[in-house]
Amino acid sequence: MTLLDKEPVKRVENILKEFDAMQKVIVLDTSARTALEAASSLGCEVGAIVKSLLFKTENSFTLCLVAGDKKASLNKIKKTLDIKDVSMASAEDVKNITGYTIGGVSPIGHSNKIDIFIDKSLERFTSLFAAAGHPNCVFKIDFKNLQKITNGSIKEITE
Repeated sequence: MTLLDKEPVKRVENILKEFDAMQKVIVLDTSARTALEAASSLGCEVGAIVKSLLFKTENSFTLCLVAGDKKASLNKIKKTLDIKDVSMASAEDVKNITGYTIGGVSPIGHSNKIDIFIDKSLERFTSLFAAAGHPNCVFKIDFKNLQKITNGSIKEITE
């Protein structure tokens, strides 16, 4: 069984193909579990890696797509959502809400409907790379199409 046969990867691939028939999942020989590893594997800038970070908010969850060279700002997320409390979701919550394990969380194909914020700083890159359901699988997309495929809101959510 190859990585492309794994259910979470297939889920991402199906959504990509529906969105654009030319889109495909890229399987890497090396891990892309962290933004640094992904950039090294792909030979691109760390900032061009899209980190999919799940945050637990007062009554739900929000997925933040953040540039690999930036840090999500809890204060900016709280302000954007107009709430008092935000924290990183637990590994168990990430799996239950997104259907992916940490290191392979994709911006698309989640088990549950999640609000998505896209960090405005990702706009500076021509090509972006995001996880595709497994730490060794990614897909390439531009900022405009990332916004379209995720239906995410563009926000300033990094420090």
